[in-house]
Amino acid sequence: MLRVAEALVTLGPRVVALSGGEPLVVRGVFEVAERLRAGGAKLSINTSGWVMNRALAERLADRFDEVVVSLDGATPEVHDRIRGRAGSFERVLAALTLLDEVAAERSAAGRGRLRFGIDCVVIRSNFGQLEDMAGDIAHRFPRLSTLGFNVAVPQGLASRPEFEEHELLDDEQVAHLTSQAFRARLRDLAPSSVAVFTTDNFNLAMTPERVALGIDTHVMQVEPDGLVRGFPVYEGTVGSLLEEPAAVLWERALARLHDPFVVETLSTVDSMRTWAEAVRRMDRHFASADDLARIDRRSVRTRPPEFGAATAGGARQEFHRSA
Repeated sequence: MLRVAEALVTLGPRVVALSGGEPLVVRGVFEVAERLRAGGAKLSINTSGWVMNRALAERLADRFDEVVVSLDGATPEVHDRIRGRAGSFERVLAALTLLDEVAAERSAAGRGRLRFGIDCVVIRSNFGQLEDMAGDIAHRFPRLSTLGFNVAVPQGLASRPEFEEHELLDDEQVAHLTSQAFRARLRDLAPSSVAVFTTDNFNLAMTPERVALGIDTHVMQVEPDGLVRGFPVYEGTVGSLLEEPAAVLWERALARLHDPFVVETLSTVDSMRTWAEAVRRMDRHFASADDLARIDRRSVRTRPPEFGAATAGGARQEFHRSA
């Protein structure tokens, strides 16, 4: 991972976001962060909060520009069901409490600001709790910086037809979530000090129209073993940072956006349903043999609670969700 970090530094990235899975259980994650930071990148990290303790909270404050905690419901019943793990909700609140305390202590001591936020991946199961998260949960942490509501995208397990049917938002729900009126409602409910935002994550679709305008193409998704995905959402890699220069892989990823199959497939995307269909087609086209075996194993899974946290801006990987 340190070698991957070295390769990334050569690209001069403005921001590097570490997500998973759960990056805080990865041995050496802080050493990787130090190398990236020394290379000039601003750093953010996404965590479920499951393993958070005071020592970790303080180390995060020292090494990351932003800590984003995943919370997918306003009650234990909803959050724990989505996460598929009892006790997850209480762990998240405990993690946020620790971050809030560390932020207060650092501010009082003049040691700089700890910026931390909440990320909610929005699916049908938690759609009715968003106002409670803004009007209740956000008020429990006085130093909370951000509250984000991000539509789940059809990546990984979330691309399955049964997930599309039961949990992906429909287009009307997406439009409601991202409407100015609903954003204003959430902002009114949340503390005035908290920046509230919503997004449909449609930038991750990489449709030809957006690509032609040069929108949303400046993201490289790198796996921990150095493999670089051709796209942040779709399966398929373009090479390894441990074997080829980062700049070469970057150009190769950009070139894939203009592949005739990609253009033809993504030209059909105009809704959440057509996006899910395109993801399934893209995944099978570009996946390796190991990827295909993993995709085929998804068919034996069933509806929630086996679903986990979803992808958001970026994303959480393989609907284990965080972009």
